[in-house]
Amino acid sequence: MKDILSETGHRPWPLPRSAWTMTQRWNDLLFAHWPVPAGEIASLLPPGLVADTFDGSAWVGVVPFWMDRIRLRGMPLIPGANHFPELNLRTYVRERNSNMAGVYFFSLDAANPAAVAVARTFFKLPYYWAHMSIHSKDQREFQYQSTRLLTLDQVRFRAKYKSLGQPSAKGGIEQFLTERYCLYTTDKRGTIFRGNIHHMPWPLEMAEAEIEINELPKAHGIRLPDTPPLLHYARELVVYIWQLELLPAMAKHAAGAPLPVPKPL
Repeated sequence: MKDILSETGHRPWPLPRSAWTMTQRWNDLLFAHWPVPAGEIASLLPPGLVADTFDGSAWVGVVPFWMDRIRLRGMPLIPGANHFPELNLRTYVRERNSNMAGVYFFSLDAANPAAVAVARTFFKLPYYWAHMSIHSKDQREFQYQSTRLLTLDQVRFRAKYKSLGQPSAKGGIEQFLTERYCLYTTDKRGTIFRGNIHHMPWPLEMAEAEIEINELPKAHGIRLPDTPPLLHYARELVVYIWQLELLPAMAKHAAGAPLPVPKPL
């Protein structure tokens, strides 16, 4: 832990002064990304956030993986929630009135209902309980499936993916898509929160995948292009997460000041 928290030269801003709230390890991740017109993503974002772009496009990612070593600071382990698959649908955003950039999640599916409840309550993230499994062959090829539970519409994801065993390029689009050190989320009233995170630079590898079913984007109003996704793989990464904080504009609004009028995109 000390080594990771002392390595901060790669970050775009310093670590928070407060103590971290949660730590976890992410394993065997597939990053599948598609370019999407920025205007289409902007219409799905809360006021105060704008779509971050690379080569003129916003990007939507579907990221299956599994996590373990999950611990809330100062609390015992969540029963039965220390090892399970997760699947997220995400895009990349900037704060409208600053240069801070991070990840915005449209959804996060997880196989453990207790973890879903904790994440929804304490981190205000749009988690869904799902029936999920991940099976590996020689720790390099993975079969992944997810079916969302307790929702009116069936939302499924099924894919096969593997690392090609070669390091991916660094910088450029790879850095844009993965080197993000905060997340954004909203509560039921639309209030925007920022959550700082910290990790080492992603150890990306080249990957290939066969995505058989991907119903997540459509379920959240996103239309993907009919082109193959940009693919990357990462073996593992330890992550530290901080308590959510109001965006400055939201904090002023909570104190009685009016919110700024959003500028047209």
